[in-house]
Amino acid sequence: MGETNMTFENHDSRIRYYELLLERSLDRLPRFPLPEGYRFVFYRPGDRDAWIAIEQSAKEFAGYAQGLEAWNRYYGGHEPSLCERMVFIENAGGEKVATATAYYDITGRDPSGSGWLHWVAVRREYQGKGLSKPLIAHVLELMRGLGYTHAKIPTQTTTWLACKIYLDFGFLPLPQNAVHSRNGWRIIKALTNHPALPDFEPAPMEEILASPPAES
Repeated sequence: MGETNMTFENHDSRIRYYELLLERSLDRLPRFPLPEGYRFVFYRPGDRDAWIAIEQSAKEFAGYAQGLEAWNRYYGGHEPSLCERMVFIENAGGEKVATATAYYDITGRDPSGSGWLHWVAVRREYQGKGLSKPLIAHVLELMRGLGYTHAKIPTQTTTWLACKIYLDFGFLPLPQNAVHSRNGWRIIKALTNHPALPDFEPAPMEEILASPPAES
């Protein structure tokens, strides 16, 4: 893990928060097969609470109410479109354990027409089972099938491991974001030492942590 001697969780609020934005062309996408015993399914009416449960398990939300607020903000009134945009991974018992969505910029501030990969999450107990890369690859292929040629992914330093996976997929920092969130990318460099970030010096530990470590 880069130059640090401290272990961080996949989603870790101890890390100083910066918004990060990555992009890549949808040409020549990598492929990763799902492990045996899992399958992809599309959103169906009534799946809202399953989506919230996955995101909450992955520490995206502190509780159900926060998840419901996010659902309403991003997807409220657009549920019919999710039947061809929101993907879940189900286990052999039919339980939904991961999700991601081939979406678009809901703010109206992105004039590029890019597709936006939204809310990638794997239930905590299913993390490390090889689900995230097949999920991302599948949803990016879906995005291309919807007519998009370019993809963007919003993320943050607190989910540094997800950011590493996106870099592994060939995503790179959006040039404007590389400037505005340069210190955030220096944190990612320190935590991952990723070869896709040669122009960033790794941040020292005192810049990585949101607050100073307690004295022993």
